Amino acid sequence: MKHLIRRYKYLEKGFEEEIKKLLLFLKGFTESERNKLAMLTGILLANGNLSASILSSLFNENLVKEGVSACFAVKLFKSWLSEKDINSVAASLRKVGMDNRLMELFPANKRSCEHFSKYFTDAGLKELSDFARNQQSIGARKELQKELQDQMSRGDPLKDIIVYVREEIKKNNISEQTMIGLIWSSVMSSVEWNKKEELVTEQAIKHLKQYSPLLKAFTSQGLSELTLLLKIQEYCYDNIHFMKAFQKIVVLLYKADVLSEEAILKWYNEAHQAKGKSVFLEQMKKFVEWLKNAEEESESEEEEAD
Repeated sequence: MKHLIRRYKYLEKGFEEEIKKLLLFLKGFTESERNKLAMLTGILLANGNLSASILSSLFNENLVKEGVSACFAVKLFKSWLSEKDINSVAASLRKVGMDNRLMELFPANKRSCEHFSKYFTDAGLKELSDFARNQQSIGARKELQKELQDQMSRGDPLKDIIVYVREEIKKNNISEQTMIGLIWSSVMSSVEWNKKEELVTEQAIKHLKQYSPLLKAFTSQGLSELTLLLKIQEYCYDNIHFMKAFQKIVVLLYKADVLSEEAILKWYNEAHQAKGKSVFLEQMKKFVEWLKNAEEESESEEEEAD
């Protein structure tokens, strides 16, 4: 059949449409027939005879309400995943925008990540439930970042933004490290940057000074500080006008108590990325020496006090 469809390309669309129609009438089949059809559909998906767009039929309200869709999906995905790995399945789902719609296999009152995860994990499809959870997390992060940018563009008070972010961390179970990355991206995306290198540094310092309390609120852990440093490094490397601004940004955030001496030294000594490494390490050299000297002086003062 695969060769036939390949040979006569026009058959492909017609075949998919027929399968879509067939799936709408699942209630007309016995359970045994549904299971066989699910297994066959999974194999056809794995072989590339069908696109994952046929899954849209399973979102039919009546099929969903009676639990037929979810039950059929279990058999279908088991069959599909016995032929292909989760990455291949995920790619097929993404290709037709089905990756974010799997929750629709359940009625609205059960359309939660927890329910989906339990249902498919219990059915032996943990890979699929992990994938769906990850997709939801990505979706939530995208929405959160957009909302953050909107709040910044509107000039909402920082205390309100901080409250919003804390609620989102709790609601979506987002780590502080992930959140500081999102905040950094939002802060840097909320402004139109000057194209002139000599002016952009000044603009960046002014902008980041304004948002340093927000960054400070979500760098309570050393790992979060390190994450932020790596994000800054990445940003300055990817945006060439910022190459010379790196050191000034780090010093500003150090003075604003966003970045600690420990985090900066750790980044400098071992945790930096390869991107622009030589340029940024050179920029930071004098400041790091100053930090080390200050640390030594502090230690010797403590010893004298003892």
